[in-house]
Amino acid sequence: MKLRVVWLGRPQASPFEAEVESYRRRVSRRWPAVDTPLRPAAGGRDRDPRRVLRLEAEALERCREPGWPLVALDERGEAFDSAGLARWLHALAERGTAGVLFALGSDLGLDPEFRAQADERLSLGPLTLPHAIARLVLWEQLYRATQILGGGAYHRVGVQ
Repeated sequence: MKLRVVWLGRPQASPFEAEVESYRRRVSRRWPAVDTPLRPAAGGRDRDPRRVLRLEAEALERCREPGWPLVALDERGEAFDSAGLARWLHALAERGTAGVLFALGSDLGLDPEFRAQADERLSLGPLTLPHAIARLVLWEQLYRATQILGGGAYHRVGVQ
């Protein structure tokens, strides 16, 4: 199974980028993984945000391979714990799913229709996060899922 994280934004030199790449490489040891930036739609962001969201949704949809589930990052989505995300990914792999596309919206978010048509809506929590941090958290959780499934020592269950 392949994993692809597609996000709307401009890559910038930051400490987050090195960490994202580090986790992406680690995820790739189990599942081929790609991090794909897309340019946000230009023009009219203030005048016609719905049009901009629709254009961005079309760009995101073009990145989806046939048969791949679409996971929209959405604060109103399902909030898996780390083990739950690992189980969900494992179930997809066991069913022979070729790949999964994770979509992160621009500063305007995701088009409501696009979000509604997603196979899964995933919440990273109720907090609003900058896109760079949300992307980093997603990649870290994808790596953590590989460690949970592979029995690695990275994921530790806290003593309560």
